Amino acid sequence: MSRVVVPVELGKPSLEPVEFALQLAGSSGAITVVHVLPILTDYEAGLLMSTVSDENRAEYARAVLSKLLDAPRFSQVQLKVLLGDPGHEIADFAEEHGADLIILPSHGHSGIKRFLIGSVAERVVRLATCPVLVLKHPHHAKSDSAKSRPPE
Repeated sequence: MSRVVVPVELGKPSLEPVEFALQLAGSSGAITVVHVLPILTDYEAGLLMSTVSDENRAEYARAVLSKLLDAPRFSQVQLKVLLGDPGHEIADFAEEHGADLIILPSHGHSGIKRFLIGSVAERVVRLATCPVLVLKHPHHAKSDSAKSRPPE
């Protein structure tokens, strides 16, 4: 795996997928951490008051990611901030850059939250032209296995 794309969220950044990508790609691999900002509607308060723009949102995201990845072990990691629908943007970016693999975490949303916001991981798996590795959070793995076990 020489080209790996690792999508991350700013709200709950996890370095686990980045660390995993570093192990897979080795010292000669190219790893790109991607964050996707949703496009603001014309009626967002910040746009109406001209205090928020896509450019300053992207600058802020890059600063947060740079700080998060400010360690020697992340020196080969590239950062990219995109605008749009996360599922489509991640899949399109990976295809355009010839990615060999996308590694992303699963947040384990269920019920109404999953219905309303959907699953970025599911969309990426459906849309990507390269393999996608979804890392299940250990907490979610425990709760899912507990749900599937019969009561004692």
